[in-house]
Amino acid sequence: MSQPSSSSSFQSLFNAALQDYANRTGTKLDDHPIAQQLEKCASVDSISSLLQDHARQFSDFRGEDGKIMKSLKRAVHTLYTLSASTALGEGIGLVC
Repeated sequence: MSQPSSSSSFQSLFNAALQDYANRTGTKLDDHPIAQQLEKCASVDSISSLLQDHARQFSDFRGEDGKIMKSLKRAVHTLYTLSASTALGEGIGLVC
């Protein structure tokens, strides 16, 4: 009985991981826009550049000055102001 080659074992594990991801998220990774962009890359430099660009965009999005934090700060500020108001404070409670 022959043992499977390491590349076929890896391919089996990789395919199982892709299927598990699709089952858990409802999204096939090969349909993801980044995967499609990676397929067009022809060098290590182009792959690195693409991943760095996406990492930078994500950092800008979620970073301290990113969109999420700005939205959260505005929401918390508004809720805190409303809860600190004597007229509305009793009904809302203090937001901390």
